[in-house]
Amino acid sequence: MAMPSSTGFASTHTWSSDGGCDISDKKLTTLKDRAREKIQAAHSLSVGGSGCVCPLLTREVFIQVLIRLRVPFVQCFSEADRDIMTLANHWNCPVLSSDSDFCIFDLKVGFCPLNSFQWGNVNTSKGTQGCYIPAKCFSLDALCHYFSNMNKDLLPLFAVLCGNDHVHLPIVDTVLSQVRLPPGAANAKGRRHYRIVGLLSWLSRFAGPTEALDNVLKYLPKKDRENVRELLCCSMEEYQPSQVKLQDFFLRGTYDCPEALGLGVPEWVLVALARGQLAPFVSDALVLRRTFLHTQVENMQQPNAHRVSLPIRQVMYGLLSNGSAPLRGAPLNASPPRPLAFSEVERIRKNIKISIVDAVNLPKDHSDLSKLTELSSARRQALLLETLKVKQTVLDPIPPSLKLPIAVSCYWLQHSEVKAKLHHLQALLLGMLQGPLHAIIDSPGKDLRKDGAKMLYEEFQRVKEQMQPSPRLDLDTAHVFCQWQSCLLMGMYLNQLLSTPLPEPDLTRLYSGSLVHGLCQHLLTSTTVESLLSMCFGARQLYEHLFNATRSYAPAELFLPKGKSNSKKKKKKKQGASWAKNRGETLSDIRWWYESSNRFGLLMVENLEEHT
Repeated sequence: MAMPSSTGFASTHTWSSDGGCDISDKKLTTLKDRAREKIQAAHSLSVGGSGCVCPLLTREVFIQVLIRLRVPFVQCFSEADRDIMTLANHWNCPVLSSDSDFCIFDLKVGFCPLNSFQWGNVNTSKGTQGCYIPAKCFSLDALCHYFSNMNKDLLPLFAVLCGNDHVHLPIVDTVLSQVRLPPGAANAKGRRHYRIVGLLSWLSRFAGPTEALDNVLKYLPKKDRENVRELLCCSMEEYQPSQVKLQDFFLRGTYDCPEALGLGVPEWVLVALARGQLAPFVSDALVLRRTFLHTQVENMQQPNAHRVSLPIRQVMYGLLSNGSAPLRGAPLNASPPRPLAFSEVERIRKNIKISIVDAVNLPKDHSDLSKLTELSSARRQALLLETLKVKQTVLDPIPPSLKLPIAVSCYWLQHSEVKAKLHHLQALLLGMLQGPLHAIIDSPGKDLRKDGAKMLYEEFQRVKEQMQPSPRLDLDTAHVFCQWQSCLLMGMYLNQLLSTPLPEPDLTRLYSGSLVHGLCQHLLTSTTVESLLSMCFGARQLYEHLFNATRSYAPAELFLPKGKSNSKKKKKKKQGASWAKNRGETLSDIRWWYESSNRFGLLMVENLEEHT
């Protein structure tokens, strides 16, 4: 993310972000490793331990907030690091990110790690009406000054020797084992710190990267030197300025992307991707025929939560199967090829696996991605609802902003993997009332409905507060809601690909994990839906519409009397003990996990010699 610095951090004007995976697939190994790390972190959280896993809908919520605040932004076609560096230097502004790779880029104004912001400490600038949030800014010049004024051009070589996202070589071990390091490096505490400080100290002896590279290669067998030189030089290019001019997007609404040229991607898709109207998930499927299904905090003993939304993705893959340019020399009148198979990187227990998924064969008028936007809204909506297995008449009484979530909920209820209970459905539907309640409360003038809406909204807030700090997680309930979120996410992606025949819901007021989990607990003990909604007639009326729309798609067993077996009670008791055992881990553990997952995070430490 690049941000102008003319008024400090009080005024954010523009943002840019990563798009899909690098089309060269140089980072595939790294992406797989990160997926495994997320699975381990999600498992730790699921049993009451520490970890850091962003909620599934984080990206979509962030984009909606940017749009609401009228903050211009651009989504890059693939990897954005070099493009962001180039834009930041063009605008003379710092980069805000949680990616420590920006410690290596030559940024004119520096790099501000997101975790260094004191978000709750808003200050007023003296003599002005402006406000600012204190933060730390990493300076490449200060780092180089610390290491005997070393040439900053040496840092890309340092990065690839240590191992970046594109290359992992054990060369540094060979170098460090044979070179004579400065005395200070030997006192570094910890192997990882020793490698970083030792390598930087050694590299600072050389005038530039060419001399340093020659000295690195001399420690390798002669037969390997040229291949390693080529690999290292190629990897060092990843830290050079980009040819992409993102600033053009903010001037004329489009920019030239060399990576996208020659791929045959329709123009409307490129524009929608740049504007954030399509997710990177779509570009990955279109270009790489491979997608990553992000792990949630779910029951690791169950099949991953994304399995329930597979039919939705298969329809998307069908729409994207013919999105590339035809092979050169193929006859124009050739019959359409069989839909392609797509790879999905997904969780299996506590590891990852690659599953092969066939795209769905779609009608002929849906098979040309370049002409998809030319179909009528009715045709596109019909495909969406057919995929979700919902009739249009069921959605007629539903407000436009909730039609897509209710259609997704109907789909979710029809799949046996979900195993939802009545209180799960009730909690979800009650949570969807947050947006309408805000609308009533914020409406102009005095209205008797406002009092009831305020009372219900405040009751929801109390339920959420009772979940903080979070009590023991009910894994079965968490898994059910993870499945629903996967269905919602994929339903939104399909809706976007079809140019939003149904309005996109406001995610900030659609789903709150702490609220729905808290409502589940209340509905299983003393509270009933009727008693909650008795204070607000408008909310009760809307809830009845939502419930009636979904109940016709719910399996009959959803409405059977509640019952708990002794085995389930024992299982929950065991989960509670596991949570209690792991609860000793603190916020510092989370911070350690965050920093250790950032490769060059140690470079941001204020006192390198004292860090451990």
